[in-house]
Amino acid sequence: MSQPTWPRASHSDANPLLLPGRQPRPTPAAEKPGSTRHREPPVSPSLPPIIAFSHLSWNWVWQRPQQFLSRFARQQRLLFVETYCSDVPATRIDLVPVAGHPNVTLAQMHLPSARWSDGAFIDAERRRALKATLGTSLRGRFERPLLWFYDPMAVVAFAGHLHERAIVYDCMDELSQFRGAPPELLLRERLLLEAADVVFCGGQKMRRRRLPVNPNTHFFGTGVDCDHFGAALDPSLTLAPEVAALGAAPVLGYFGVIDERIDYELLAALADARDDWHVVMIGPHAKVDPATFPRRPNLHWIGPRDYAQLPALTKGFSVALMPFALNAATEYINPTKALEYIAAGRPVVSTALDEVRLNFGRVARIASSRAEFIALCAAEVASPSRARIARGRKLAADNTWDAIAARMQALIEPVLAAEDATAAATDQTLPTSALPNLAYV
Repeated sequence: MSQPTWPRASHSDANPLLLPGRQPRPTPAAEKPGSTRHREPPVSPSLPPIIAFSHLSWNWVWQRPQQFLSRFARQQRLLFVETYCSDVPATRIDLVPVAGHPNVTLAQMHLPSARWSDGAFIDAERRRALKATLGTSLRGRFERPLLWFYDPMAVVAFAGHLHERAIVYDCMDELSQFRGAPPELLLRERLLLEAADVVFCGGQKMRRRRLPVNPNTHFFGTGVDCDHFGAALDPSLTLAPEVAALGAAPVLGYFGVIDERIDYELLAALADARDDWHVVMIGPHAKVDPATFPRRPNLHWIGPRDYAQLPALTKGFSVALMPFALNAATEYINPTKALEYIAAGRPVVSTALDEVRLNFGRVARIASSRAEFIALCAAEVASPSRARIARGRKLAADNTWDAIAARMQALIEPVLAAEDATAAATDQTLPTSALPNLAYV
């Protein structure tokens, strides 16, 4: 599975460290540019097109960027810019339509790996290449856009340079605390916070940290597609064969990226505690060596599965797990999977993450030690917490991706109105001449 770089990037609840040199997932023939199946539906004339800069690939794990932006793209054109460090002699941008999302175009930008360490070149080249594409292949389709950032490293290249109406920063993680984060990330995020017209944060602690820099900062946690994950409760849904093959024994399951945030010793202890339990880990690995994973007959590493397959997998979970280590990488995370598990009607057991305590304390079981984690799993297997599950499903229903996107839109609209009123007198170009020459690696 592949993904772009920041250049050099980090991850979220289900994100990898995005390493140079990886190539984007091949696009099916039916999705190639020029395909007769690609038809762009009408867009709202009152809403600006969106250009989004992400350290994550659209075609990797389906999560916060895709959930929100696919919803805005129902009425707005979306150009989703991915950046790759590639073995190319010169920069190339591939424009790829997205099956099922006809207003979405991927701009897969391949930058020459030989120049990767030259931060000033990378900034200038990203800007030059995108502006050239907007002036030729995409002419007239992304005029006066709304710039939407997930990638703080992109701020110097693009903020103030694309005649944008406004800038949104959706801060989904404390990226500077993830393994492999570039040292200049904090400076660039500060610039992005100062340039942004509105900031959204995926965790309450993240919002509190950024509020002094940008007072128009708001907490919007993870959302959920209740219909999608609620399918796990449908008796007619066929259980995924990987889980069905385990038989009638209790299944304690996890889905998401498997990386430095997982407590591997906890997983080993969980498998050792009961040989009649199956511990199932679903998802791609990133920044960790699978050869180091604990191995037990009842501990199953089954690899990545598509988003569409998750309800059929989750249906077989006796307990849904959030077995996160307590370290710098997890200090601020607000796991997307919490509401997804809950919408599927599964009891949830988690380690004691701060954001889980803040946001899900009444619906998830939270363990303060490995021994307590095992004991809570045993209790949920024996007698699931029906009251917690019911509260959780109500919480999920109140926090769908659609509902959160609507609340975001309500905060973006006055920003656009204010920007339109002052556009002629405002120069938002960043003072890049004062910046040091920042390498990406």
